Amino acid sequence: MTYVRPFDPWRATSLCTCPFKYTVNPYTGCSHGCLYCYASSYIKDFFKPRPKENYLDVVRRDLRRIREGSIVNISSSSDPYQPLEGKYMYTRRTLEMLSGRFTAEVVTKSDLVVRDVDLLSGMSSVVSITITTLDSSLAQRLEPGAPSPQRRVKAVELLSREGVPVVVRLDPLIPGLNDSPESIAEVVDAAASAGARHVVSSTYKVKPDNLRRMTEAFPEIIPRLRDLYFEKGERLHGYLYAEKTYRREVLATVKSEAERRGLTFATCREGLADLNTPGVSCDGTHLAGLRFHSSQPPGSHSSPRGTL
Repeated sequence: MTYVRPFDPWRATSLCTCPFKYTVNPYTGCSHGCLYCYASSYIKDFFKPRPKENYLDVVRRDLRRIREGSIVNISSSSDPYQPLEGKYMYTRRTLEMLSGRFTAEVVTKSDLVVRDVDLLSGMSSVVSITITTLDSSLAQRLEPGAPSPQRRVKAVELLSREGVPVVVRLDPLIPGLNDSPESIAEVVDAAASAGARHVVSSTYKVKPDNLRRMTEAFPEIIPRLRDLYFEKGERLHGYLYAEKTYRREVLATVKSEAERRGLTFATCREGLADLNTPGVSCDGTHLAGLRFHSSQPPGSHSSPRGTL
């Protein structure tokens, strides 16, 4: 049993431009209920979250096996600050184990992350907070179990004030819902005003289960999805991507807004790394003050994936 594993989406595909890192998920599944979630396509009973068996003991052992200075992502397949964290505190205990030895990259939609500002501000860390829209009614329909976007913006502000580097993830961008220039500008403006330093963005990726949820909740977007995905899109690594021209245009809009506010920018798994701000890590880990930015697992001699 191993919980801390190399982060290797789709087996080293060039679509992923992250530096080498590990990932750990304190919980299996997630209660946020995001309609667009793709993890539900490969994790059984995803929307019935539960803690990992013997989690702390296994992670403690796993961390002894990896090189100090490595980046550890928390987490890639479920939110580490979903309500279960209030009971089990596995994420906080993980941060305690990482502190002083590793860089923590936290990815969440929850303002519960501010509870751990004492740890995050005293260690090599970066926090990514996903904000898809500032329209609270739309967010409630898209992400029914997640904290409101206003609470997430406040979390960005509180963490930034305490010196924790914060990334805002504007993803996914969904045709007809949150991809208008006005919606994008609103999110980026709020992120910059709250103290975020980097924006990561990507487009909605279609899987059969998330498509069913999305089209049942928002039937009005069906014609647009049919055009961009099923008629003009492309299938990559088991996901249906929107037409590349659309993806480039909408992500270039995010880039323009980020740069207008003095933020760096990167795409995520889009095959459009030329849009990324030069010299940054797409995931924002360049902000963490890394000692071993290009850390590799023991015995590895390959360079980290940083370009297409």
